[in-house]
Order: sequence, then C-alpha cells, then structure tokens
Amino acid sequence: MAWFVLIVSGVLETVWAAALEASRSFSRPRPTVLFVVALVLSMGGLAYALRSLPLGTGYAVWVGIGAAGAAVYGMVALGEPVTAARIVCLTLIVAGVAGLKLLH
Repeated sequence: MAWFVLIVSGVLETVWAAALEASRSFSRPRPTVLFVVALVLSMGGLAYALRSLPLGTGYAVWVGIGAAGAAVYGMVALGEPVTAARIVCLTLIVAGVAGLKLLH
C-alpha cells in the first residue's frame, strides 16, 4: 500500500508543479486552489508512505516521479523543447526510480 500511495503522491507532485506554473504567481484562483490541494495531498501521501519506506528511497522516488512528470508535461503541454538529451535524462530518472523500487 505504501508504494501505491507514494506513486500517487509523485503524480500529485507533477499536478501541483503544473498548477503552480498555471497560477501565474498565484494570480489565478483556480490553478492556485489546485496547487494547494495537490500539494497537501502529495505531502500527506509522502508522509504516509515514509511510515514504512526508508526516507532516502521514498523521497527519491517521490521527487523522481514529480520531476519526470513535470518535464514531460512541459514538453507535451507547454511546448518545451523535446531533445534526445532530455529524453535520455528522463529515461535515467525513470530507471533510477524503478531501480530503487526493485532493490527495496
């Protein structure tokens, strides 16, 4: 259960990062509310998962999912450049997260 909650929390990290960008420095109410809700749920899920997972593993997986998700969102939805180097780096992040899960 902790791994499932951790993965959902990582996805919520991507949501709050995207909402933060969309809020335009908290000047738009709906993205600002989404940011706050996603942030609270993401942190709460991380806290729950860390009850049974080691801090280093849990935090690295959470950040990895959020960072990779935000980068992919930026490329797909915001028109950020899609380059071979970025894809390789994202692949390495995903491989590291998967490795932490498999080696736990």
